[in-house]
Amino acid sequence: MGDMLTAKTRWDVKRPNIDKINELAQQLNIAPLVASLLINRGIDTAEAAKAFLYPAKQPFHDPFLLDGMDRAVMRIQQAIQTGERILVFGDYDADGVSSTTVMVSALAEMGANVDFYIPNRFTEGYGPNERAFRLAKENGVSLIITVDTGIAAVKEVALANELGMDVIITDHHEPGPVLPEALAIIHPKKPGSTYPFRELAGVGVAFKVAHALLGEVPSHLLDVVAIGTIADLVSLTGENRLLVVKGLEQLRTTRRVGLRTLLKQCGVNMQQINEETVGFVIAPRINAVGRLSDADPAVRLLMTNDETEAQMLTAEMEALNQERQQLVNDITEEAIAMIQDRFPPDAYRVLVVANEGWNAGVVGIVASRLVEQFYRPTIVLSIDRDKGIAKGSGRSIHGFDLFLHLSACRDILPHFGGHPMAAGMTLAIEHVDELRERLNAQASEILAEEDFIPITSIDATCSVRDITIEAVEQMEQLAPFGVDNPKPLILIEDASVQTIRRIGADQSHVKMVFEQDGATLDSVGFGYGYLHDEIARDAKVSVVGSLSMNEWNHLRKPQLMICDVLVREWQLFDMRGMKHVHSIFSSLPAEKRLLIAFRQDTVEALRLHAYREEIYVITSTEEAKRLSVDGRFIVFLDMPPSLEVIKVLLSYSLPARIYALFYQRETHFFSTMPTRDHFKWFYAFLLQRGSFHLEKYGDELARSRGWTKETIHFMVQVFLELQFVTLHNGVVSLVHQPEKRDLMDSPTYRLKHAQFELENILLYSSYEQLKRTFFEITGSQVYEEAK
Repeated sequence: MGDMLTAKTRWDVKRPNIDKINELAQQLNIAPLVASLLINRGIDTAEAAKAFLYPAKQPFHDPFLLDGMDRAVMRIQQAIQTGERILVFGDYDADGVSSTTVMVSALAEMGANVDFYIPNRFTEGYGPNERAFRLAKENGVSLIITVDTGIAAVKEVALANELGMDVIITDHHEPGPVLPEALAIIHPKKPGSTYPFRELAGVGVAFKVAHALLGEVPSHLLDVVAIGTIADLVSLTGENRLLVVKGLEQLRTTRRVGLRTLLKQCGVNMQQINEETVGFVIAPRINAVGRLSDADPAVRLLMTNDETEAQMLTAEMEALNQERQQLVNDITEEAIAMIQDRFPPDAYRVLVVANEGWNAGVVGIVASRLVEQFYRPTIVLSIDRDKGIAKGSGRSIHGFDLFLHLSACRDILPHFGGHPMAAGMTLAIEHVDELRERLNAQASEILAEEDFIPITSIDATCSVRDITIEAVEQMEQLAPFGVDNPKPLILIEDASVQTIRRIGADQSHVKMVFEQDGATLDSVGFGYGYLHDEIARDAKVSVVGSLSMNEWNHLRKPQLMICDVLVREWQLFDMRGMKHVHSIFSSLPAEKRLLIAFRQDTVEALRLHAYREEIYVITSTEEAKRLSVDGRFIVFLDMPPSLEVIKVLLSYSLPARIYALFYQRETHFFSTMPTRDHFKWFYAFLLQRGSFHLEKYGDELARSRGWTKETIHFMVQVFLELQFVTLHNGVVSLVHQPEKRDLMDSPTYRLKHAQFELENILLYSSYEQLKRTFFEITGSQVYEEAK
């Protein structure tokens, strides 16, 4: 459990210009909240906003704007006319499989003699290879078209040219310093390219070629284009937004037998397909095939027209996906153990782990999991002793361009490629340690301490009132969400928590209702069950989350999905009279908690032997002065001798939380403190009697007045100290004409009075009164736990 209620991440709150927001909101007739989301995405004119909000009305760019398209199309048409054998050379991930499907489908429609080839991840590795090209030549291929790969295949293309085959490359990966000598290279980021949109996925580039070949937009291929584009995590802006919006629409009514079978088996409601269906249901299953064996079945699934084949392929994919999940879990566990043991994150800014027997097909997912856990750029490598190589994948964090930093290590990386946030590579086993050292040296120069706290980009700050059904509906028009168009996160500051309860089978989730100026908002936090014990009941919280519409019994209400929570002021937790305190102590982080007692015997009484070492027993104000409570979670185990001690303790520094237990071993002899009227009556009684036999008649007197006998003994003790009476052999007698004195002159009365006052203030007060007492003591309104 993290320490709360500090936020778990760095909040980067965007605060766009209010006038700009209002202007855009008026022009488009949308909620200011939605206008600010658009402005944050760099969409700040009415024209750009309309294009973004209504993408389906936009046209596609002319495919011939891509450099080399004319040559490619002419060569392909020539091959089709003369019946040449064409080979589409793809890749084994979801983008590669989609690209292969799109290219093969377009060529087949035009009557081409076409086949596809996807290399095996384990025996061949990524990208074109010489053996595959020689095989193609033997099979009579004269034209190779690469999809989603090939931009780095300098040697392989040279071989193809030598063997008398033409190569057309279509790719979107970062181009290196030297490009292959292909017949044509279709690539939106090719040096000198003037194509209006640079961020197409491999399948987007294949789609452009299909468009150019068929002479019209091949709408029937858009469902597959959406899959590859979403799966490959490219920017969902510009033309990609158009491809995905239209593609998802197509997917909801797809005629592809394989996709329909797959979706049905996963229990997907076709009408509700969105980008998350692709990201969490379709893509992982397509990827699983290429991660664990040959990717061919995935291409066949997307292209088949046969129900029986579709069912066989779907079953095969499901089994592979389950195997993949198990492998990922096992390897992740081993990698975490290795990191904690040998490469502690405190000492390593970039994590590079390698092991024999790790499946090279899933190490990329493992790397992502490790980034989530440790928030460090991470490379996970699978070692192949026989070949003497390590092969794997890396994932990065904000502020560390992985492709750039790997490029600086080209001398020890014979094969690598990728993007700023993700890359794949192969290297000799003996260079693994050197790669780790070099990347760590680079990281220590450019990354500061705070770069290792994850950033949460917050789109807007708003009040609970701003969150209306209309605003949430308009917000949903910004979908599909993904790279460069993230699901909007909003921040609500200083809301009260009206109710909070744990939910879920293991109580690990939480439901809360936030309240602000009379407006309320429902929220759910998956995995945030612990907040139940971390938010004091009167706390003002700041909460970050994403908004969605909750429909239940035909009632529609906005709902917040919690991402992070922060309480800025110190909090009071009331544990007075609680029986089971151990579970609470154990849930407080050891480095934060500070257990304080004012009596030695409290440790015994509360059976706190397990914590004996860390309990501070304070017996004087001097000791209280020396103890720093700054930012700590203080637990007051028992009653202090006076309020003064607590004042001293809290006057130099402020805790983040106070847990008030105030255990008291003996309840005081009498439940009420005798008032001046009690004393007056007793004095008059003695005056009337002259003397009184305490031993003999004390009990009887107490009973007749409804007091305890301790009350009578206490009053006698006070009168003795004030020299109003004498006590001989159990007989109390009045002193003749005593000096006038106040009850407070009696030490016994003073002590009792102080104790009684203290109990009223600390023990018998309401939560609100106790909180106010602490506020007055500390004289402080706010402690920022975010410090």
